[in-house]
Amino acid sequence: MKQFFLVVILLTLFCNGLNAQFNENPILNIENKDKNFLNYGYFLGFNRYGFKFDYKNDKGPRNTDVQVLESTGFNVGLIGEMRLNEFLDLRLEPGLYYNARTLGFPGFLDTDEGRRDAFREVKSTYINFPLLLKVSTKRYGNWKPFLVAGPSASLNLGSNEQSLDDNSSGTFRLKKWTYNYELGFGIDFYLEYFKFTPSVRGVFGINNELIPDNDPNSPWTSNIDAMRTRGLFVNFTFE
Repeated sequence: MKQFFLVVILLTLFCNGLNAQFNENPILNIENKDKNFLNYGYFLGFNRYGFKFDYKNDKGPRNTDVQVLESTGFNVGLIGEMRLNEFLDLRLEPGLYYNARTLGFPGFLDTDEGRRDAFREVKSTYINFPLLLKVSTKRYGNWKPFLVAGPSASLNLGSNEQSLDDNSSGTFRLKKWTYNYELGFGIDFYLEYFKFTPSVRGVFGINNELIPDNDPNSPWTSNIDAMRTRGLFVNFTFE
């Protein structure tokens, strides 16, 4: 609900300015903004993190798969952009991404103890370091669409990689570093005093993040071959 009201406020603040961007002959705002070799800014936004599982025995029924209950988290970070030419920019967007996911494991008895064992909450606070290539179209009046893609590395501040406890003690372990590739799109809107950019980006983990339990027959991790992050970012950028 809080996220909904924030989006409404942002849209209200900029609706008058954005309405003028699509006039036939708009007054051009900050015409030389993109001609600077270096540009800086910051972003705020939301995220939805999940996991993609690969199983050692993938021939079993679907109701034996791990279930992921996703939630909405928040993002905040900085932007540094280097102009390569009129259509290409190299961007570094270090940011803090907070989220919590709940994993549901099948096969536990419907008792108080079984229900406790069947669920594990995975809280994650990532510092994400993406290096992105931004490919833009030509500027149309006061707006410009673009695509963005590139690799990223995420440091999980909530990682328990060094913990000796595992799921038998209620601890679901994840690796400290995650490596990803990111793909997205957005639109630059040139307002009177700054550039406002809403964008959507998908995040796809490359490495296996799971640290298996000590017991090779663990009911939680024994059938998991790999677990990789999947995520969606919605960012609002101010430059």
